[in-house]
Amino acid sequence: MYTVGPCIPSFILDNHTTNDTQASYIAWLNSQPRKSVLYVSLGSVISVSRCQVDELAAGLRDSGVQFLLVSRGEALRFEGGCGEKGMVVPWCDQSRVLSHGSVGGFLSHCGWNSVIESIFAGVPMITFPLFIDQKPNSKLVVEDWGVGRRGKSKAEVFVRGSVVGRDRIAQIVRMFMDLESDDRKNLEGRCREVREMVRAAVLKGGSAQVGFDAFLANIFDV
Repeated sequence: MYTVGPCIPSFILDNHTTNDTQASYIAWLNSQPRKSVLYVSLGSVISVSRCQVDELAAGLRDSGVQFLLVSRGEALRFEGGCGEKGMVVPWCDQSRVLSHGSVGGFLSHCGWNSVIESIFAGVPMITFPLFIDQKPNSKLVVEDWGVGRRGKSKAEVFVRGSVVGRDRIAQIVRMFMDLESDDRKNLEGRCREVREMVRAAVLKGGSAQVGFDAFLANIFDV
């Protein structure tokens, strides 16, 4: 077994992303205070029930926290309905958003790519797993690595069709985005530690490169 991860696109390592500086959501992020925005995306493959999307949007609005919500099929329906603090878009450059200084959290379905991108950016997560591998990924984020908090309880994660209500979503978001709380300060400290570890792994001489070189050497020796 060779440890070649974490695997991350080179343009993220080089701090280069797509040239979308004129995108409306970037302009909106530029106007927000540092670490004040919760980025929300539940992925592009697994559909979320309309009821859960409605509760999520209402909870975000009621939380009073600034948020950027990616909702591919629902963006037009939510336009104008999320209050002054929210923006809804059908798509965004996720790595660019996560690296933006105004983003202070990520409510995520815990797809593996999203988890890795968030860790590389040092952004704490609210886990909201929907399907198969996302559930153990949520456990890794919250219990093993300590870089996030649960948006769904352990029981809800394994109940098909469970819906987290707007009141609880609003409460979770407010507590999570309270930058002055002790829990939040501890969470940010842990995120910085893990970010440095994973970044060191992919640098020259890091564990990812050493493992990959050993893997290639084994192939060519066969």
